[in-house]
Amino acid sequence: MKIYEDIKNIKGIGEKTASLFNKLAVFTIEDLVHFYPRTYLKYEEPSKIMSDDIGMFVSLDLTVVKTFTFKKTRSINIGQGILSDGQNEINIVFFNAPYLKDKLLRGMRYIFYGKLLFQNSQYKMEHPEMYSVEEYENLKSSLQPIYPLTKGLSNKIVQKSIRSSIEENDYLSIYEEYLPQTILKEFNLISVKEALKEIHFPKDESSLIKAKKRLSFDELFLFLIKLRSLRENIDEESVFNVIETAGPSRLIEKLPYRLTFDQEKVFKEIVDDLLSKKVMKRLVQGDVGSGKTIIAFLSMLLMTENGYQTALMAPTEILATQHFEKLSTLISKYDLPIKPVLLTGSVTKAKKEIIYENIKNGKYNAVIGTHALIQDGIEFDNLALVITDEQHRFGVNQRQNLKNKGNSPHVLVMSATPIPRTLAMVLYQDIHLSFIKEKPDNRLPIKNCVVDTSYRNTAYKFMYSEIKKGRQVYIVCPMVEESEGLENLENVIDYTSKLKKEFPTDINIEYIHGKMKPKDKKDIMEAFYNKNIDILVSTSVIEVGIDVPNANIIMIENAERFGLSSLHQLRGRIGRGDFQSYAIFVNANNKKKKNERLEILNSTNDGFKVAEEDLKLRGAGDIFGIRQSGAFEFEVADIIEDSDLIIDISKTLDILLKNDPHLMKEENESLRRYLLQKNDNYIDFGTI
Repeated sequence: MKIYEDIKNIKGIGEKTASLFNKLAVFTIEDLVHFYPRTYLKYEEPSKIMSDDIGMFVSLDLTVVKTFTFKKTRSINIGQGILSDGQNEINIVFFNAPYLKDKLLRGMRYIFYGKLLFQNSQYKMEHPEMYSVEEYENLKSSLQPIYPLTKGLSNKIVQKSIRSSIEENDYLSIYEEYLPQTILKEFNLISVKEALKEIHFPKDESSLIKAKKRLSFDELFLFLIKLRSLRENIDEESVFNVIETAGPSRLIEKLPYRLTFDQEKVFKEIVDDLLSKKVMKRLVQGDVGSGKTIIAFLSMLLMTENGYQTALMAPTEILATQHFEKLSTLISKYDLPIKPVLLTGSVTKAKKEIIYENIKNGKYNAVIGTHALIQDGIEFDNLALVITDEQHRFGVNQRQNLKNKGNSPHVLVMSATPIPRTLAMVLYQDIHLSFIKEKPDNRLPIKNCVVDTSYRNTAYKFMYSEIKKGRQVYIVCPMVEESEGLENLENVIDYTSKLKKEFPTDINIEYIHGKMKPKDKKDIMEAFYNKNIDILVSTSVIEVGIDVPNANIIMIENAERFGLSSLHQLRGRIGRGDFQSYAIFVNANNKKKKNERLEILNSTNDGFKVAEEDLKLRGAGDIFGIRQSGAFEFEVADIIEDSDLIIDISKTLDILLKNDPHLMKEENESLRRYLLQKNDNYIDFGTI
């Protein structure tokens, strides 16, 4: 079976199922094998019936005390019986399962897995999974993969299809080990074949950890090689003659607020770079709300006053539009000599052609947009400064393509993802680093709290009181819609419906998620920005670049399932106005354990401290987590959790390339062949 064969060649996958896989960007057998689980279901030791577990999915060891009765009502056959755990009784209900009649006789014992309910003064469980004691004992020693799904596609179908590819058709036999044996031994890595098998069907937690380590290593190894292939001399001579102008200083004096010490220091470093006759390559790392955007605008002003063009690329239309509107406001208010244009994917073809022409002839000297800035049709007159915002959201080649639009333009990178300096030195070896740690004086510290699910009603009442004062609210869920195997996780669609029943009809509640069309997402965000929506229920699609100063509450459901960096970025959506803001982290862990990671967020708003603490806790990471840090969105690897691995790989690469710069030695032949097979876009990061 060839790697690029259509998934329809797999037994059991027809046109309809294939089209559902296609919605998840799975077209070939190779796509399917690399379609990794989002988490894993581990069957816990059966528990007793407890009121604390109501609403949770639990495993119960039960014995039938009242024989089941099966009655047919209309088209549904309903079976009901009473079972006991030795202390409490529970009503178990099955639908259309008359075949269970002989199995559910008085005295028979089974393990039931399902959602514990309490209705009409009695415990209840509807249509649970049912296992013999022996079957469940075997399940306890295994991990069940849970995949990202779309409506109509079940987890069982995905599992069966992947198992067919890996086991029945032995797809993995075509994989050649490309890493040199010395590296495999140095890092104690399993083979790539074994890793791909164990990531889907791990024998146990130890096997899963080894598989994740190998696949994480591969992603990071290839990423660092790609970065090195793009590396240029940091002391490259600049072709642009830049002199200091009065415009930036005048604008700083007129602003209704004072720049912080860090902002002034960083802007001076940028000016010194631009005047130095060398090509600037600088990363400005600043926590959420630290004021990086005004530094970017001041840099653009300096370059336009020198007669050059600038470009600012943001990862989403929402963020690009907000940058454009902010800059336009400054231009209008302070009569700045900047002529900006907004260029995004939603601009019509006819309008794009006009914009392209006016960029080429220099009419526009500041272009703000998304990846549309790097399309083949766009040419600049004299592009001298390229700024990328939230740069980890762009692939290596996307950033390089924008840079190639000019004649070695200056490069300014901005990021709100706090990465410790030691790690940043590896990731940005050819870039100078600047840090903005202070926040503007007018920003009130966000008040944080970590709560359990019982706090929801209290939170809703508080939200209502704040909305009546004119404020707005974000509520974040980890899922778009209910997914098989992840029923304990809140999802945007069902949560919105539930919320509309909790709040009066005069409270406008809408949702947004990454699967929506760009125009629909843009319309929703514009409505929220214009205060036409009171509560916005969202996935982490709002993590980056949403600036709504009027929103002062964010509640994150299943916060225990997000990485620390993602949670910090989400928290950064509030605290942007002049009034007090509140972050509520809901820990829905049914074990009721204190979560160390959430307590870090509860104790500090400092993103750099969050990142450092995250590093300390990385060994205790949740191997079943949905998503980790949020930075550099790899499939398996995590920049924070795998920071030590990144540094070690970098050192190993130094030695490897020093001894064999072109990988021509026999022991490196497989690696060279593997890299040559990959095209220029083989590493990319997911955008929102």
